[in-house]
Amino acid sequence: MTDSLNYKASSEPTPACPGTFIAFEGGDGAGKSTQVARLRAALESAGLSVVVTREPGGTEIGEKLRSLVLDHGQGTIDARTEALIFAASRAAHAAQLIRPALEEGKVVLCDRYIDSSAAYQGAGRGLGIESVTDLSLWATENLLPDLTVLLDVPLGAGRSRAEARGAADRMESESDDFYASLHATFGRLAAANPQRYAVIDGTGSIDDVHAAVLAAVTAHLKEVA
Repeated sequence: MTDSLNYKASSEPTPACPGTFIAFEGGDGAGKSTQVARLRAALESAGLSVVVTREPGGTEIGEKLRSLVLDHGQGTIDARTEALIFAASRAAHAAQLIRPALEEGKVVLCDRYIDSSAAYQGAGRGLGIESVTDLSLWATENLLPDLTVLLDVPLGAGRSRAEARGAADRMESESDDFYASLHATFGRLAAANPQRYAVIDGTGSIDDVHAAVLAAVTAHLKEVA
């Protein structure tokens, strides 16, 4: 069955929350953590209450699962086990941190979310984008971002940036072919879901990328105000 990239909640979504959920996606070395931190500072200076989190992780159990799936020396982790670990971490993340923050009217900035699993396990591991996405939708009770910021950086540049950071985790140690699949999948997801994606050229300076991210987020917040 051909994967459907323009996905929707697999059942009736949970009621809308007063907060705003913004996810950052992109390959390793795209600059997500840097841009999340810059955006947080800008939004807080504008008087908004912001929560910054990451995947896998974000909660006590999520961080333990992060270590299990990313650290070297954990033994063999097959593709389906890997996908289930990420989904388990995401289930706790949505229930314990993201949804409560949204219900309090906060802006949640998340470094990676469902689309990372679609790219890494769905495409990269060959499990199928639709199957992996449906698993995450079930795990999170259909909680999707209001806006997904994709930092688009050419494969070679992203890999070079990631390598410059030092020791690579288990996922960062994958082959160039694996990462080429991820890069292509993020682009296809953005093209199939333009209503919730802002694609930002991540090759510029940190200040230039931040200005583009802030402009996209500001426009989104005005639309939902």
